Amino acid sequence: MDFFDSEHRLTYYENIPTEVFEHATDASKSVAKEIADLIRSRNKENETTVLGLATGSTPTQMYAELVRMHNEEGLSFQNVITFNLDEYYPMKPQSLQSYVRFMNEHLFDHIDIPEEQVHIPDGTIAEENVTKYCKNYEQKIKDAGGLDIQVLGIGRTGHIGFNEPGSRPDSRTRLITLDSITRKDAASDFFGEEYVPRRAITMGVGTILDADRIIMMAWGEGKAPIIKEAVEGPIRERVPATYLQEHENAQVILDKSSAEHLTRKKTPWLLTNCDWDDKLIRKAVVWLCQQVDKPVLKLTDEDYNEHGMGDLLTQYGPAYDINLKVFNQLQHTITGWPGGKPNAEDADRPERAEPYPKRAIVFSPHPDDDVISMGGTLIRLVEHDHDVHIAYQTSGNIAVFDDDVIRFVDFVSEYNEMFDMDQKEAKTMLSDIKKFLNQKEPAEVDSDEIKHIKGLIRRGEAKAAARYCGVPENKLHFLDMPFYETGRVKKKPLSQEDIDIIVELLRDVKPHQIYAAGDLSDPHGTHQVCLKAILAAVEECEDEDWMNECYIWLYRGAWQEWDINEIEMAVPLSPQELKKKRRAIFKHQSQKDRPLFPGSDEREFWQRSEQRNRGTAQLYDKLGFAEYEAIEGFVRYQSLDL
Repeated sequence: MDFFDSEHRLTYYENIPTEVFEHATDASKSVAKEIADLIRSRNKENETTVLGLATGSTPTQMYAELVRMHNEEGLSFQNVITFNLDEYYPMKPQSLQSYVRFMNEHLFDHIDIPEEQVHIPDGTIAEENVTKYCKNYEQKIKDAGGLDIQVLGIGRTGHIGFNEPGSRPDSRTRLITLDSITRKDAASDFFGEEYVPRRAITMGVGTILDADRIIMMAWGEGKAPIIKEAVEGPIRERVPATYLQEHENAQVILDKSSAEHLTRKKTPWLLTNCDWDDKLIRKAVVWLCQQVDKPVLKLTDEDYNEHGMGDLLTQYGPAYDINLKVFNQLQHTITGWPGGKPNAEDADRPERAEPYPKRAIVFSPHPDDDVISMGGTLIRLVEHDHDVHIAYQTSGNIAVFDDDVIRFVDFVSEYNEMFDMDQKEAKTMLSDIKKFLNQKEPAEVDSDEIKHIKGLIRRGEAKAAARYCGVPENKLHFLDMPFYETGRVKKKPLSQEDIDIIVELLRDVKPHQIYAAGDLSDPHGTHQVCLKAILAAVEECEDEDWMNECYIWLYRGAWQEWDINEIEMAVPLSPQELKKKRRAIFKHQSQKDRPLFPGSDEREFWQRSEQRNRGTAQLYDKLGFAEYEAIEGFVRYQSLDL
C-alpha cells in the first residue's frame, strides 16, 4: 500500500490490524457476527467450529449477542467445540469466581451446545496431576482440529489468558503464578486481595498463537496505556500481548476510549494532515506546550514546525494567533461560580448567570463519589445559595468490611442493655448476624440483614458528609437502584425500573444543573451503569420545558481525571477549601485508611482526589494561567449518544 494513503498513514505505528468502534456494544456485536458467520458456514458443511473463549467483563456483551442470535435467529451451537483460556487454581466450579460458573451464566446455559463439547481448565485437579492434565488439554485442542478463532481480552500487565509478563512465545497450557497487579485487579471479585488465588491454569502463548484467527478486545480508558504498548510497542516478554504482532491473522478490536493512547487518536497531526476544529487545535496546543515545556503564549512558529504541526500553522498561523485563541478558550473555562455568577456578563463563562439561584442535582454512583470527585464545587454551590440536591444512586453496601458490621451490632446490643430495652427478637437477630459473620467464608454473599446494615452504615456516612457540606437531609435522595442490589460485584443489567427512579426525581426537582460521574475507569462498572441510567432518564424527559434550561456536567476524581484540553469548566479551590473537601471525604469512615475495593491505585480516595486536583491546577499554571491550590474539572455533556 502507498505510504501516502491517508488511512495507512494513520495506522503507521500500529503493528497489529486494529479497528476502533464508537462503543463497546457495537464492537462486541461485530465480533459476535464474525463468530456466528463462521459457525453458520461450518454448520452448512456439517463441520465443527472450534472456539477459544475468554472470561472477564470484556467479552460479556459479545456473549450476550451470541445468545440473542441463538434465541432469535436460530444460531445453533450443536457443532461447536469450545476451549476456555484459563481458570484460577484452586477453584471449585460452583464458586462465585469460577470461570465455569461465569461461562455457564453468560453463555452455555443459554445455548444448545452439548456439555461434552465444552472444555474449561479444571481448578480442582490434584496438584500432582496438573502437568499431565495440561498436556491432555493441549491434546484435546489438537484432536478437535485446532482453534479456529481465539477470543482474548488483555490485562493491565499485558497478559493474555493468564500468561503473565515473562511468558515465552512457545509456552503451552500450564500452572502459573499470578502477577501481583493481576491479583489486585481481581481483588474486588474476591472481596479482598488476600482471597485471590495465587495461581491459575492457563493456555500458553504458543497455544494461543496456533489459532487460525485471533481477536483481542479491549474497552475503556483504563486499558488505553497497555493497548498502546501491545499495538505500537516492540515485541517483548514483558508484554505478552505483543506476541500477537507475529500472528498473520490477529486483530485488535477497541472502543474509542481504549484507543485513546494510539498515535492516530492521541496525536494524529504527527501522521497526516488534520481537519482542524477548535477541539483538536486546543488538544494539539496543550500537547505542544507539554512537549516544549512552555506556556501557551510563548509558543513559536518553530515549535509548531518542529513538532509536526506545520499544517496547523499554515492554515491558522502565525503562532501568536493560534496561541491567543487557545489561551482565551482555556481562560474562559476557569470560574469560581460553578452555578453561574448572578448579574454578570456570561457570554464567555461556562455557566449561565440566570436563573439564579439554580436547582442542582449531584448524582453520586456510590455514597462518597460526590465529595471525592466534586466536594469543593458542591460546597461552593451551597455557599452561593443554590438549591442543591444529592442523589445517591446505589447503597454501596458491598464495600463495607464485616468488622464494621460487628462494631455497629455491638453498639446496638450494648445500647439495648444500657437502657434495659426488652427486645428479645432484636437480640436474637443481632446474635445470628454475628454468628453468620464469624462463620462466613471468603467471598460468600451477605445475608439480606447484613446487606441492609452495610447500606445503613454508608447512608449514615453520606448524611454526615452532606451535612458538613451544608446540604440539608431533606435534599438527600437515596435511590438504591435495583441493578446494584445483588450482594456481589457482578450486578444485574440496567432495567427500566432503575431508569424510572431517576426520571421521577428529575421531574420532581426539575434541575437547571445535573452533575454526574463521567469516571468510566471505575473497575467495577458501577459508574458507567449509573451514567447510562441518568442519560436514559434525561432522554425520556428531553421534551419537557425544564430540560431546555438544564446543563449536564460530568465530573471525575476517584479513578481518572479529565485531560486539561477536555475540561470545559474548571473550578479553583483555595487551600482552605481543599481541606474542607478532605474533611467531607473523611466522614466516610468505612472507606477510610483501607477501602474494601481500592482498585489498582493503592492511595486512599482522598489522596487520589487531592493529587489529581492539584495536578490539574499545576497544569493550568504551566500553561500560563493563575496559580491555584487545586482545580476540579468538568466536561459538559451535550449529546445523548453514549
